[in-house]
Amino acid sequence: MIVQVKGLKKKYKKDWVLKGIDITIDEPQIIALVGPNGSGKTTLLNCMMNLLTFNEGSVEILGKPNSDPSLFNEISYLQDNRILYGNLTAYDHLKFICRVQKIPFDRIQEVAERVGMTGYMKRRVRSFSLGMKQHLLLAMAILNKPKLLIMDEPLNGLDPTSAINVRTILLELYNEGTTIIISSHVLDEIDRLTNTIYFMKDGALLKESLEKLTVTNYELTVSEPEKAKEILDESGLPVTMNELGHLNFKETDVPLQTIIDVLYRNDVVIAYIDNHKAGAEKRYRELFEERSPV
Repeated sequence: MIVQVKGLKKKYKKDWVLKGIDITIDEPQIIALVGPNGSGKTTLLNCMMNLLTFNEGSVEILGKPNSDPSLFNEISYLQDNRILYGNLTAYDHLKFICRVQKIPFDRIQEVAERVGMTGYMKRRVRSFSLGMKQHLLLAMAILNKPKLLIMDEPLNGLDPTSAINVRTILLELYNEGTTIIISSHVLDEIDRLTNTIYFMKDGALLKESLEKLTVTNYELTVSEPEKAKEILDESGLPVTMNELGHLNFKETDVPLQTIIDVLYRNDVVIAYIDNHKAGAEKRYRELFEERSPV
């Protein structure tokens, strides 16, 4: 057992923020926690990490109560950059963790290279950009080779190249046996990363399978859209045509190759194929359409 959260409840004054949260993780996986600001995601993570007391319920991690201090040799919690010290260098932060957790100092260089921050290890954090701070937080979080890594908005402030690098690192960690719980508003990255999504709404968790959520929608630009639509209709293929004359269909309704083959046999030229996945963002809109968008 990696994580066992049972009946977790938390209230601030008279308002219940968490209304009986249950989470069970038995084997390594990547899990996303998604919800609007103020939905209780950070509160849940802080309760799991024993940074906040809760009113009811229990939390066990790696078979131990979450209050067991020895856990923090095996887990990591990546919080926001307010935990960083502006007058210290990146190296100072990592060296401190090595001393506390008795990690060999040569691990610092290894992690710095993996994260891509060797060029500013000796700079004071107060001079860092937001993206550089996120790199340091990630380095701090993976320094102890955690079995469980919990991350609150790790992609915040990253440029596309850095986001891709972080995604690669997280997938590598997962393949090495690390369980990852990631809270994020970057829903397209969630689609690329996670096995399972927990949507947080009204103090409760709604668990969704990413495989069920993720459907590819195709849009084809063709030389003769009216002719193409007629041919596909006669073939019994479920394709629609929008106001621009583009053909639209879902992969769950018909394979892309089938459409291509039918059009090719009838001398219809496909000029462009576009695709996008209706995954976490689609489900998010369904659940939170009454709220402001992320």
